[in-house]
Amino acid sequence: MILDGDQFGERFTNYQWSAWRFECQPTYSIPREQDNLDRWRSAAPVPEGHNAAWHDRVRSFVSAGKTIGRVRTVRQPLTEYQRYQLDWAVPGNIEAGEDIRILDLTSLDLDLPSHDFWIFDELLVVDLNFNPDGTLLNRDQRENPDLTQYLKWRDTALAHAVTLSEWNART
Repeated sequence: MILDGDQFGERFTNYQWSAWRFECQPTYSIPREQDNLDRWRSAAPVPEGHNAAWHDRVRSFVSAGKTIGRVRTVRQPLTEYQRYQLDWAVPGNIEAGEDIRILDLTSLDLDLPSHDFWIFDELLVVDLNFNPDGTLLNRDQRENPDLTQYLKWRDTALAHAVTLSEWNART
């Protein structure tokens, strides 16, 4: 079932205990991020309130006893978008309470998909499908997903990923 933005947002409103994302695109073309991407390119500091709406949501999930996390895959050399994300987006998300791990696949050959997805409460799966330029094609809530496979991908990614501070210390 293809979800519009509001329907997808309801998955976050309605999840009970866990939301987890596998994030693997080399770049995302998100119009609302372009101004911040330009500021980052000019070496400006992170603006006050950057990504505040997401941070507020994450804090509300965590204060309600829910978990939210993701594994962000990368390959060397990092894309410009990945450098921006690791410099500006990921640290604030972590500070807000999101458990974000970094998985450097440069020299690893793991059985992982080439598409992004969210798993909600280990029951509901939403694939995020992107065009090659990083624009979102659709959000596809899987009707009868192979949960065993999605959970295996999650567990594999988590087993090989490290915290941002560990990853920064290695690079």
